[in-house]
Amino acid sequence: MSRNKRIAYRGCLLALALVLSYLESLIPVFYGIPGLRLGLANIVTVYTLYRLSTLDACFVSVGRILLSVLLFGNVMTMIYSLAGAALSMGVMLLAKPIPKLSAMGVSVLGGLFHNVGQVVAAAFLFKTGGLLTILAVLLPVGAVAGAVIGILAGILIRRVPIE
Repeated sequence: MSRNKRIAYRGCLLALALVLSYLESLIPVFYGIPGLRLGLANIVTVYTLYRLSTLDACFVSVGRILLSVLLFGNVMTMIYSLAGAALSMGVMLLAKPIPKLSAMGVSVLGGLFHNVGQVVAAAFLFKTGGLLTILAVLLPVGAVAGAVIGILAGILIRRVPIE
């Protein structure tokens, strides 16, 4: 793939991830827990990880976070999002080569570790380990959300080639 084509794909995938992130922010999924979301933009990240490269997936993930923060967020949102994305991406990169793990399995691990990264960042910032107890709620939600994201990304990976 030519350099210009890769740049164009990255831009389109970044734009799609940003739109999904914004649309998701308009949908109140979990009323009791503020900030809890399904992570629909991660469909694009997982797709990019499988269809392009690690670097492209990192670009889409970090780019979406930074643009979302600039347009709709604040510094705290950026810290939590980057911490979650960094840990999630690291785990997905380690898990992807495992032969028996599908995109769904990789995405479930990504969802779980995204929540861990965010909670650890919050516990560090607020200097309290008590925040770690919220993982009892976030981990099952992260696993289910990761499965849904992984199933959708898997469908896209099989049906939408990058040429």
